[in-house]
Amino acid sequence: MIQGIGASSGIAIGKAFVLPNWEWDLPEQKIDVGDLAREFDRLYEGIRTSKFEIEQMKDELREVVGTEESYIFDAHLAILDDPVFMNEIQGIIQRQYKAAEVAVKEAIDHFVTMFDLLDDEYMKERAIDIKDVGNRLLKHLLGAPEITLPSDTQPFILVAKELSPSQLVHLNPNHVLGIATLVGSTTSHSSIMARALGIPLVVGIETKLEEPIQTGDMMIIDGDKGVVHLEPDEELIDRYSELQLFHKEATVRLKGIVSVQSVTQDGKEIELGANISSLKELDVALASGTNGVGLFRTEFLYMDRNRLPREEEQYEVYRTVAEKLEGRPLIIRTLDIGGDKNLDYFELPEEENPFLGYRAIRICLDKTELFKTQLKAILRASAHGQVKIMYPLISSVEEVVAANQLLEESKQELQAIGVGFDEAIEVGIMIELPAAVMIADMLAEEVDFFSIGTNDLTQFTLAVDRMNEQISHLYEPYHPAVLRMLKLTIEAAKRAGIHVGVCGELAGDIDALPIWLALDVDELSMSAHAILPIKERLIRLNQKDSRSVFDEILKCRTSAQIHQVLSAFQARMELNDKESSILK
Repeated sequence: MIQGIGASSGIAIGKAFVLPNWEWDLPEQKIDVGDLAREFDRLYEGIRTSKFEIEQMKDELREVVGTEESYIFDAHLAILDDPVFMNEIQGIIQRQYKAAEVAVKEAIDHFVTMFDLLDDEYMKERAIDIKDVGNRLLKHLLGAPEITLPSDTQPFILVAKELSPSQLVHLNPNHVLGIATLVGSTTSHSSIMARALGIPLVVGIETKLEEPIQTGDMMIIDGDKGVVHLEPDEELIDRYSELQLFHKEATVRLKGIVSVQSVTQDGKEIELGANISSLKELDVALASGTNGVGLFRTEFLYMDRNRLPREEEQYEVYRTVAEKLEGRPLIIRTLDIGGDKNLDYFELPEEENPFLGYRAIRICLDKTELFKTQLKAILRASAHGQVKIMYPLISSVEEVVAANQLLEESKQELQAIGVGFDEAIEVGIMIELPAAVMIADMLAEEVDFFSIGTNDLTQFTLAVDRMNEQISHLYEPYHPAVLRMLKLTIEAAKRAGIHVGVCGELAGDIDALPIWLALDVDELSMSAHAILPIKERLIRLNQKDSRSVFDEILKCRTSAQIHQVLSAFQARMELNDKESSILK
């Protein structure tokens, strides 16, 4: 068993097909001065052909997974237009008299090495994009064929060192059962595309491999747990086959409750919203019967491009989402970059602790025009649905007051040119810092709603980076300190009479449902795929029992004890379900 990182959920059982590394070993080719023009012509023709192919892939991907994911290839086109990258290639040809393909290879190696040295996961992923684009250009300069996947064999599990978007776009989901990559992260373009295509994916298994995987090796991929099993025995294959069948049956069963109201046995209703980054995710959420969008991450509009999105571009996307929701609430989180989310064209300072640095609302309050452009786009979209604004990483009342002042200026600027919007648009904040928890009563007087981001709240409360392998075991959302933070926040919201929701991963965790019911939250917002499983459990619970469970939890001194209480409650629920099934 190899523990990697689950990047796309699902289970795959089958034989491996190992994708050869797309590497080029080019001899040093010098050219004569008289051949310079010819080499530049070859280079420009290769660029034109590469751009044409990338545009074709973008169109192909748009048909399969939607417009937003197809923007991935805009980043590839931008590389071919990037003056720094192109100047590097042209300079090697002109000054060192090297053939175009040698110059391209040296430029790729230079930038990939430079990005790999950076302690920044986002920039490391961009190195894969440069390698992908550069290899495409090299293919045309060398007249080399594409590395193709088998299409006339049994479905297979694809294994690769790393998988580029242009390789993934040609995958037939009917032939590819799952994917395992030696390197990569959950935020890579390939991971985003695998999730959109519904292909199970586990990344980052290289350091755990004792021997290389060979084509034909039997494998099991568990994208939910991030586990790969090599050469599993028949018992393990049978167990995972049963799990696959259970998932398929559960999918069919859950479709029957899409239109059922999310209300407990004793009448407590909790709105079940979706966390989305794209229109494709919205479509999945709507098919799952979502009550609305509790968190629209707007970062994707700013990423994988070479400039800031204009007001009109943002407005069109926000308007489309609002209209598709047909009156259901849409909470749009304002720009949340910095930390582990950087923009190629927006230079952020180098920081020793970027998660504690210049990011999110801090950037927006500093770059006020950037912030107002987004605020005006959101305001304009509010004329087309129940749109709400949410500020991230709030730590003080002053930040809320300053953000609201810029919102007011944005409203006045729109009114001056006769543009309509919802003048009573609701404004909320994310509670993700212990500082915000401790002044939640004061913050509640300034806003219309809270949304608790449990991921960051847990990290900041426990001072644990969950992406750090050495201490990730200390990341524990059921830590007594975290649960007390949640209790303080929700009680402050209730006293102030404002709406309170949860949008972190804990919102989609079935085990946490008794906690949310006991604390009387109004809304849970989660991954679209989690909505129906959460609803299925919610409608079988009641608030009275949940309060009894939470009373037990408050007496617990350790997270292990809290897990025991919740596990015992779940066991009782399952026993009741079996008894009810027998009686029926």
